[in-house]
Amino acid sequence: MNCTIRHSIACCISTICLVTLTSTVRAQWTVPTAEELKMTSQPEVPGAAAVYLFREEITDDKLHMWSKYVRLKVLTEGGKKYANVELTQYSSSGYGGYTVNDIAGRTIHPDGTIIPFTGKPMEKLVEKGRDYKAMAKVFTLPDVEVGSIIEYRYVLRYDNYLIAPDWYVQTELYTRKAHYLWRPTGEDVLTRSERGDAVTSSVAWTPILPKGFEVKQSSNAGTASAEGGRSILELSIHDIAPQPDEEYMPPLSSLTYRVLFYYSPYRTMDEYWKNEGKGWSKLNDKFIGPGNKVKEAVKELVGPTDTADQKLRKFYATVMKLDNTVYSRNRSAAEEKSEGLNPPKSTDDILERKRGTDDQIAQLYVAMARAAGMKAYVMSVTDRDRAMFMPQYLTFSQLNDLIAIVVVDGKEVFFDPGQRYCPYGHLAWKHTWASGLRQTDGGSALAETPGQPYTASRTQRIAELTMDEHGEMKGTVKMTWTGAPALSWRQTYLRGDSTSLNRDLRVAMEQLLANGMEVKVLGYQNADDYEQPLIVSYEVKGQVGSSTGKRLLAPNDIFETNSKPIFAHEKREALIAFEYANTVQDVVRIRYPRSLGVESLPVNQQFALQKFAVYGLKTESTPTSFTVHREFDLGTIMYKVDEYPILRGFYNKFETKDQEPVVLKVLAPGAAGN
Repeated sequence: MNCTIRHSIACCISTICLVTLTSTVRAQWTVPTAEELKMTSQPEVPGAAAVYLFREEITDDKLHMWSKYVRLKVLTEGGKKYANVELTQYSSSGYGGYTVNDIAGRTIHPDGTIIPFTGKPMEKLVEKGRDYKAMAKVFTLPDVEVGSIIEYRYVLRYDNYLIAPDWYVQTELYTRKAHYLWRPTGEDVLTRSERGDAVTSSVAWTPILPKGFEVKQSSNAGTASAEGGRSILELSIHDIAPQPDEEYMPPLSSLTYRVLFYYSPYRTMDEYWKNEGKGWSKLNDKFIGPGNKVKEAVKELVGPTDTADQKLRKFYATVMKLDNTVYSRNRSAAEEKSEGLNPPKSTDDILERKRGTDDQIAQLYVAMARAAGMKAYVMSVTDRDRAMFMPQYLTFSQLNDLIAIVVVDGKEVFFDPGQRYCPYGHLAWKHTWASGLRQTDGGSALAETPGQPYTASRTQRIAELTMDEHGEMKGTVKMTWTGAPALSWRQTYLRGDSTSLNRDLRVAMEQLLANGMEVKVLGYQNADDYEQPLIVSYEVKGQVGSSTGKRLLAPNDIFETNSKPIFAHEKREALIAFEYANTVQDVVRIRYPRSLGVESLPVNQQFALQKFAVYGLKTESTPTSFTVHREFDLGTIMYKVDEYPILRGFYNKFETKDQEPVVLKVLAPGAAGN
């Protein structure tokens, strides 16, 4: 079921007219307690900039509205930023949208003085697409100071739509109390299904809540109100810690406390994915084909003696040459019509037009494999940079991209043709170790994609430098990337041009080197050749060494000069998740004048984190140069919280090693270097 426009929106069969807002929305402001006025901190979060005293969200399907009420205490200067409020409203040519109304607010000083908000919210463009526009109403609450209580409320109204709300209970701030309520419609709702439209009045939800809290469902049946018979879903919660803010976490949307609602005729997870998966698979097969144009193209591409791998490489090269509109631009319906084109109905259309979305290109690759007589399937995955797939959340909206699976010599191989410049036989990192729904011979099944070895993503950094007796260096740097880092840079290039790529490459190198060093991009190779390493050459110049009288201190690895401890905090709350396994190899050779000689070099050393990661540093010298070889291999990307101490200890150990200097001494006149 896919019934979302940024939220889970369902179309109501009968049009419901807006009526007067309920008394809940018109509630009077809350009178602050003496404790709230005087409070200067929240013991559970020492140093917090602000805390929520109370948050409330009420959704009423009958009124087509969602109201929000916020009371917030400012505790530090940094907390004053919460006086600036930005509320998004959305419009779409296909689905209507929602607007922000009835904004009201006030500021309460610690002495009880009340300053009401009397201004007019400003309009701000947030995002604009082919058939939608997101605007924001922006306002600032008056005269906010440390110790103030900020209080505001507003209403979102929808046009002829119903919204199944998402309750995001955990935020960046500590929440003392919060209340959530939803009054779903009593009408049947038309939901969009992978098997076709379905009518239902059933509401389901996926709760991710701390122990002791649950959504309560009740009914107004028997009351004298106009809403008698409607169910009510409600959650009251208190003392919720801020969402974690730590290095290398999974996406926050997969970690925080929340409740996700949706209209669904299904009562179990297995029933949903089994039945909806069949419809999803059939829809994909209908589009994939293969049709006659794809079959003819395949006949022209392959030779009678080509192996399966050779055929697939030819198909991959073909689809990689197509205009992937995710990285260029989608054409409007009017533009397509002016060219005499209707929306594509099959992979034949994609091949003929030589352009398509990332998903359509993945479908075309599967079509070509099938036309060559191979078993091939598509799989829809949740991008790991956005969220983690939750099978208990019964909606296709959490699935983002299609990848391809082809059986080669009895073994399934995963491909990512929809990711422009992704190497053959590999997946973009966000699609590795990712879960989702795949096609099978019998229909569909929940599945997980494989990971990539650390050798698949390599960063090699080679510096050839000359340093004078004052510690100023100049020379060249060559960066070589394969796998994930190369793909990232190539897709950056796709979204910009050579000028912006040069700028981004320069800035990235400046951030690695000592502050103030001059960096010039000399050129790059293989920017559009996904099968070759991406190579970038630089010219660098600047002060690196520091003089201490008769000695000169130089970094052992100039690429780690600006590095900071990755895991600075002693304790950890969230799972540790790196983006991808990888290897980083550095070679730094620095030549110095004969008036200097090596006094000490960092001792050769290697550290290992069990079988998960390895770090090694080796140094060598001649009478006029020293060379540092550094390698770091990360083979495992996920670590549990209880593994954090050993992981942090490992990182701290080699980060300390990276900062050990090379010590050069000033030689007496006529003395030879050693």
